[in-house]
Parts: sequence; structure tokens; C-alpha cells
Amino acid sequence: MIDDATGDEIGAVLRTNADKTEQGGRPAAESLEALRDDGLFGLRTPSEYGGGWASVETVARCLTRLGRACPSSAWVAGTCLTAKNIAVRNHLEGDLFADPDALWCGSGIPGGQGERGVGGVRISGRWPNVSGCEDAVWALLGVVVDGVFSFAVVPVADLAVERTWHMAGMCGTGSQTVVADDLLVPAERVATAAPFTTADLMLYSMTVLSPVVGATLGALDAVGAMFASDRKPFMTTYTRMGESAGARQWLAEATHLAHRAETTMLAVAHDTDTTELSENDSPRLHMDLADAARTCRSAMERMLDLHGASGFDTANALQRFWRDVAVGSRHPHLNPYLAVERYGTALTV
Repeated sequence: MIDDATGDEIGAVLRTNADKTEQGGRPAAESLEALRDDGLFGLRTPSEYGGGWASVETVARCLTRLGRACPSSAWVAGTCLTAKNIAVRNHLEGDLFADPDALWCGSGIPGGQGERGVGGVRISGRWPNVSGCEDAVWALLGVVVDGVFSFAVVPVADLAVERTWHMAGMCGTGSQTVVADDLLVPAERVATAAPFTTADLMLYSMTVLSPVVGATLGALDAVGAMFASDRKPFMTTYTRMGESAGARQWLAEATHLAHRAETTMLAVAHDTDTTELSENDSPRLHMDLADAARTCRSAMERMLDLHGASGFDTANALQRFWRDVAVGSRHPHLNPYLAVERYGTALTV
């Protein structure tokens, strides 16, 4: 877990470089260095290899804190721990964890085909939306090998990267497309995919929700700074924002919604760590996480109303947080209508 002093230091680095991250379309070198130096890329490296193998609740708290400063950087750290977790669950370890703090990327989409032969498995394919791929050392990729869904771990240096990530939000995640062309992968770095447990799925959902919750809290920081300034509601006789009862109510509602989303997320994380979850628990928990994501969007709407049109100035951090929440909260792990559909089905079976 990041202590307060360390968290403040990392947050300051990420916050300072957030615009650089967005403009470059990938985390700034200074941000990556800070995350690596403080073990954030090792959150889900097994302890026997020198990593933290952090609990789900610790992961959620750490990524939320990072997201409060730079959601894109937090997202890349989350992708790293997801890829490492899948590798461990599929017994793809050993020398792959020689550097416990190496940055990993990956995709669970079966975007490639593989064929076993002399010397290993030859794979070819395309995997879109691979966050952090331009800076990662290893890539964990879903691939169908001889008709069986599997995972392969390959050096990113052996892949081509196509810059296909052109999004309004989470711009700095560097979620480009990686391409393999008849790449020979040693047999020990390819494994038939093990079924995902409910606990695994909660962890993976947490890695996308936590940066979104962090972004919402970061936006709340920006709005709080506005209330502490001499800014006043335009075209009124008020001398400060806090003099307006309506503004105070909107601030209270935004704060309540942001904290409710965080509380809901942490409750699911705690249950994942402390309870033997079954497949039957998954619809309910996914419903909670999808609801938390929607709550973040509701909080953002109130904050944007408070700030007015100036909140959309490209120099204002609020609009970046808004775009990151809008895009990140719509990740497939947080799909609200499918969450409702699955929960409703579970309740009527």
C-alpha cells in the first residue's frame, strides 16, 4: 500500500506530467519512472519473485490514488497487474518475473492464431487497445492455439505497434494495436487458458474502475480549489461561490456521489479479499461496479455545472478528468445494461 508521504510524492509527479502524458499519447517518462521506483508495477508480481502480490482492496486504493492525479497513468499500472495476474493463474512465471517491477501490457481478446511446431508455437495476429504497449517489456496475449484458447507471453520488442488509439478520453494510456507476424514463442511461454474465477474478474474490473473513481476525486479537488478561490457565480451579486446555496448543494451532491462510488468499489474489493466468491456472486458484484461507474458520471455532471463553460477550457484539468471518466467508465467490464441484464437473469433463474 502507498503510504501518505509516498502517495503525495508520486501524485505530484503524475499531476505535473498529466498534460505531457495526454499530449504524448502515453505515460510521460517521469511518471513511468515514479511508478516503477515505488513498486506500483509490482503490485501483482508474486512475493516469491520480489513483488507485492497485493490484495484487491490494496490495488483499488492504490490505483484510485494514482487516478486522482493522472487517470491514464493509473490505467496503465492497472493493465500491468492484470496481465501479471493472468500469467500467474496460467503458470507462466519463472524468468518472466526476473524483474519484478517490469511493466507488462496485454489483451485477453483472442486476436491471434497459433500453431505448435518445432521450437515452440508460431503465432500471428492483431490485438487492439493494448494499454501501455509502447513502454512495456512483456505482452500477455490471448491466442487460439490449435483451436484452444490460450495465453502467450512475448517480448514487446518482437511485436509491431500501430498507433490506432485516437480517443477523446484516457488519451495517455497508449492503448495501441500490437501485431505479431509468424512469431516463434517458446512452448513454456504459452499455456492453455484457465477459467477465470469470480475473484479474478473482480480484480480485472477493479483495475478499470479505480482510475475512474480516482479521476472523479481529482475533479472534485479541482472544484474544491475553485470554491477556495475568489471565483464567483457569473451574473450574480455573490462575491464567492460558497455564498450560493445552490452551489453549496451541488458541491455536496457531487461530493456525496464521488464518495459513494468509492465506497461501493471498496466494498466489492473487500468482499473479494475476504469471502469465498462463487460464480453466483458475479452478477450482483458486477452490478455494483457498473453502478459505481455511472455514479462517477453523475458526480462529474454536477461538477461541470458548477464550473460552467470555463471547465471545458483545454487548460483546465476538470475537462480532462471529465473525458477520462466518460471513456473509462464505459469499458466492457463496467457495461451497465449488460450488468442489469445478467443480474436480472440471475434473480429469476
